[in-house]
Formats: sequence, structure tokens, C-alpha cells
Amino acid sequence: EMVEIKDHPFFIGCQFHPEFKSRPIRPHPLFSGFFTAANNFRKK
Repeated sequence: EMVEIKDHPFFIGCQFHPEFKSRPIRPHPLFSGFFTAANNFRKK
């Protein structure tokens, strides 16, 4: 299960462990998206 808030720049809640499917060279999309959102927020 996952939850998101559409109007928020980055908010996701999940009931699974995406870190188990994440690797240094191929991160899980949740982590890639978080880093991208953080980088974009920093540039503002």
C-alpha cells in the first residue's frame, strides 16, 4: 500500500521496504525521486 499527497512537492507513505530493492548503482525509484525533489527544492 502507498499514499501520496498530490499537491505536496514530495510526500509518500508506504507499507513495504523499498530499500530492499534498492542498489547503489540502481536505486529504487522512490529514492531517486526523493533525491531529485530535494535537489530541485534546494535550487529554489
